[in-house]
Amino acid sequence: MSSPPLNDLPPRSVAVVLGTRPEIIKLAHVIRLLGPAAVVLHTGQHYDQGLSGTFLEVFGLGEPHAYLGVGGQTRGQQIGLGVRALDEQLSELSPEAVVVQGDTNTALAGGLAANAHETTLVHVEAGLRSYDRRMPEEHNRVLVDHVGDLLCAPTDLSRKNLLGEGIPESRIRVTGNTVVEAVLELIPDAAERSRLLGEHNVISGEFVLSTFHRPENVDDPDRFRTVLTELASLELPVVLPLHPRAMARATEHGLARLLEAITVIDPIGYREFLGLGAESAFLISDSGGVQEEVSVYKRSVIVVRRSTERPEVLGTFAELVEPGPPISEVARRWLSDLPGLHQRLASIPSPYGDGTASARIVEEIGELIAAS
Repeated sequence: MSSPPLNDLPPRSVAVVLGTRPEIIKLAHVIRLLGPAAVVLHTGQHYDQGLSGTFLEVFGLGEPHAYLGVGGQTRGQQIGLGVRALDEQLSELSPEAVVVQGDTNTALAGGLAANAHETTLVHVEAGLRSYDRRMPEEHNRVLVDHVGDLLCAPTDLSRKNLLGEGIPESRIRVTGNTVVEAVLELIPDAAERSRLLGEHNVISGEFVLSTFHRPENVDDPDRFRTVLTELASLELPVVLPLHPRAMARATEHGLARLLEAITVIDPIGYREFLGLGAESAFLISDSGGVQEEVSVYKRSVIVVRRSTERPEVLGTFAELVEPGPPISEVARRWLSDLPGLHQRLASIPSPYGDGTASARIVEEIGELIAAS
C-alpha cells in the first residue's frame, strides 16, 4: 500500500492531526503521499482500538508521532484538551502546515491550535454544510473553514458554500473527496466478498446493511425505538454492526427485544463493511461517510437524519428520511425493482471525483508552503 511521496518538503514539516476512524480513512493516502514530510498527531477522540487503532494498521501507517488521549470526554473537554496538547506538539515540531479533516472535535482543536501558532492550516473536506445548527459538527466545520488558509472542497457545491460565506476564492481549491481512493484501494475483490457473505450467512443482493450511531437517533428513546422497529419490519434480513455507544443506549432504553429481529454484530473492519455494502440490496444509515462510499461502489442508502451535509447524492445514491414509515416506504419502492435500481446507479459517476483528490491536496500543500 505504499505510495511514493509527491513532494520534496522537509521531513516532519506537515503536521497531520486526526483522531477518529473517518479521519484516518480520508487522510491515509494524503499521509502516504506526503511521505517523510508528514508527522501524525492522534488526539485519541476515538479511543477504542476497534474504532481507530486498527485503521492505522489497515492503511499501513504505523504508529503516530504522538497519541494525545482526549477520548472519553465531553465535547468541550475534547476540544479544550486537544488544543492544549496540540499547542505543545506544534511548539516542539514547528511545522510549516497543519492538516485537519472534516468536522470532528479533533479537526476544530487542530484548527484552533494551528491558528494560535500562526501556522498554515489546511482543511480537507471543506465547505460541507447541513445548515442545521443542532449538529455540533456543523459548528466545527464552519469554524475550521473560517480560520483555514487552504480549503480543499470536495465538490463545486462545497466551493459555492464557502464563497457564499465570504471566504475568498484564493483560499479554495476543488479537489474531490479522498474517500474515493480509500474505497477503491480497500474494497474486497469478488472472492473475498463471497467469503464475507458466507461468514454472515447472507445472500448477495438479498440483505440490508445498516449502521446507527448519531446522538439524534440513538440518544432519543422514541427515535431509536422507531428506527429499530422499522428495521425489524423489513422483508429482507438486516445486518446491523452496532457501535458500542448505540448498544449501550439500546440497553438503557429497554430496546433489546427489538434487536432480536435484527442480525446484530460487533463493529467490523472497514474492508469488511465495504465488502458487505457492495453486496447488499441497499443500506440504511445515519453515517455521513456511508453516503459518500455508496457512490463509489454503486449502492443506495436510506439516510435517517434530520439533515445532511452531502446533498450531492440525494435523489441518486441516497434518500433523506426521518425515523418512521418513510424508511419502509423507500425500502419497498427500491425492492420493487432492485435490478433496475442497481443498473441505474452503476451508470452514475460519483460526485466526489475520480480518485485523485489526495494527490491534488498534497500538490496544493507543497505550492502553498513554497509560496509562504
